[in-house]
Amino acid sequence: MLTKQRQEVILERLEKKGSITVTEIKELLKISESTIRRDITALHKEGKLIKVFGGAVASEQRVTTHEYTVAQKSEMNREEKRRIAEYAARLIGPQDFVYLDAGTTTGYMLDYLGKSGAVFVTNAVSHARHLALQGGRVILVGGELKGATEAVIGSQAMWTLRNYHFTKGFFGTNGITKTSGCTTPDEREALVKSAALGQCKEYYVLCDSTKFGQISSVTFAPFAGTNFLTEKMPEGYEECGNVRVV
Repeated sequence: MLTKQRQEVILERLEKKGSITVTEIKELLKISESTIRRDITALHKEGKLIKVFGGAVASEQRVTTHEYTVAQKSEMNREEKRRIAEYAARLIGPQDFVYLDAGTTTGYMLDYLGKSGAVFVTNAVSHARHLALQGGRVILVGGELKGATEAVIGSQAMWTLRNYHFTKGFFGTNGITKTSGCTTPDEREALVKSAALGQCKEYYVLCDSTKFGQISSVTFAPFAGTNFLTEKMPEGYEECGNVRVV
C-alpha cells in the first residue's frame, strides 16, 4: 500500500472514532510500527492530526477548558456576531415563546428585536434587564449566578426550565465539532443549556465560524439535529445541511 493510501485510511478512521492507536493501525494495515509512526509524524506536521503517546487524535479533538469573560468575548469577532444576531432576531415572531441563552452573540440579538411582541425566558441577567427596559415581557430563570459569563446556572435553573415549552431557542457555544457536538467548559452551564434546548420546538446555535473545530470540556447538544447560524462556511462543513451561512 502506498504512503498516501495508508495515511488516508488513518485519517478516515480518525474521522469516525476521534482517536486511534499504533496497535489498531498495525492490525488494520498489517504494517510495521516504524512505518506507522512515520505516517503519524508526517500527518501531525501537516496539521491533519495530533500525535500523542501511543497513537493520534483528530485535530479537532483538542480540548480547551479556558473560558473568556463577557467583557473579553464582546471584543472578539464583533461584526460577525452582530451579523448572525441580526439574522436570528428576524426569526422571532409576535406569538413566539423564546428561550434566550446567556452569551455575547445572543446578547447582540437584543439590539434587533424591536417591539417583537414575543415572550422571553433567559438565564442571563444582562439580557433580562435589557429586555425589561425595552418594555418587553421577560422571565429571568433563578439559580446560582456565574460571574464570568453572567449566566444563571445550577440545578434550580435546570428544573425550572423543564416546566417550560418554548417555540424557539437561541444558544451560544464555546466549540463545535461533528463528533463532540456543541461544547462548553462548565458542566453546570452545560446542564442548563441541555435542559433548555430539550424544551424547544426548534432551536439555533449562534456561532461565528471560529467556533467550528474547537472543543471544550462538556457537550450540551449533538451536532446532528442542531441548526447552526454562522457568518462564513467553515472548511470541512460544506456538506452539512444544518449549517446555515447568514
